Amino acid sequence: MRIITWNVNGLRANVKKGCFDWFLNNAPDIYCIQETKAHPDQLEEGIRNPEGYFSYFDHSKGRKGYSGVAIYSKIKPDKVEYGLGVRTLDQEGRFLAVFYEKFPFGKTVLLNIYFPNGGGGPERLDFKLRYYDAFLSYINKLHKKGYEIIFCGDINTAHTEIDLARPKDNAENTGFLPIERAWIDKVIAAGYTDVFRHFNPGVKDKYTYWDMKTFARERNVGWRIDYFFVSSSILKHVTKIKILDQIMGSDHCPTELTIG
Repeated sequence: MRIITWNVNGLRANVKKGCFDWFLNNAPDIYCIQETKAHPDQLEEGIRNPEGYFSYFDHSKGRKGYSGVAIYSKIKPDKVEYGLGVRTLDQEGRFLAVFYEKFPFGKTVLLNIYFPNGGGGPERLDFKLRYYDAFLSYINKLHKKGYEIIFCGDINTAHTEIDLARPKDNAENTGFLPIERAWIDKVIAAGYTDVFRHFNPGVKDKYTYWDMKTFARERNVGWRIDYFFVSSSILKHVTKIKILDQIMGSDHCPTELTIG
């Protein structure tokens, strides 16, 4: 089973660049995208409901052309949840959870999240941290109920110094603040594994996001802020994880997880 996550930085723009054809030709079992910047009604039928996939969307409830996530799955989920269940956190369309009662390794929840960026002042950083805490509480409750957990998406934080090209320059910038990085420590302490780093300890210069305004991708001055995390029982089933940094079409690149 192959699962791909990608912050597409605008689904309609991504489609025009041929990236949706890339997805269909690649044909992963599950495709999770973030920052769709679109209401489902704004999408053509072939994008909203591609043949062979069940599709689900969460979108911003107020601001148009902002945020948004989608999941395309060849396997029909038994249940879908849109949002954390916290009204103040669920208005921006950042959350999808699909429940599979008979996944290859038992009851499993796959969560596709576009976590907030903490930039824009203290209020946005506070919003991000509250979102982080509510999310961890949400998955912990599901895990206690017997569900295995896979979550992916744009976490908007680089965990350690090898996860970005210029850690010293960004030590006081959102996305690499100690309080943001500490939350990822909590996630790992709770029993969830950063799959890429598990299989690539110490590997440097592998990033998933680059600032396009400064042509950072050409120089590989990037950040690894897009992740797959899994609960411990799933980790033994993981056979491969790849950062697909040769794929263009966004300021992020896809990451692919293969589960045997």
